[in-house]
Amino acid sequence: MQVESFFEWLGQALGAVIRFIVNGLDGLFNLLAHAGGNFVEGLSRTLGMDTSLISILALIIGLMLLYSAIRAFMRASIVFGIFYLILGLWLLSWIIH
Repeated sequence: MQVESFFEWLGQALGAVIRFIVNGLDGLFNLLAHAGGNFVEGLSRTLGMDTSLISILALIIGLMLLYSAIRAFMRASIVFGIFYLILGLWLLSWIIH
């Protein structure tokens, strides 16, 4: 009888620890998801664009094209620099209202 109550107590204690860890991680991930959602919402509202995944990806690609233009200009490649710059600005002007 005492052995069964010991293992029952041990199972309850282990279950309580696991539940505490899971609840803590759930709260942490909810906090991160909420912060990420607020960041995307603020960014899209400031830029005047939609909050869709396609708009965010287009923003990232446009910024990468501008970065490529800067790198091309630093390598003294004027043609590729102008090409990347025009393409990046066109893409960014397309998504930003």
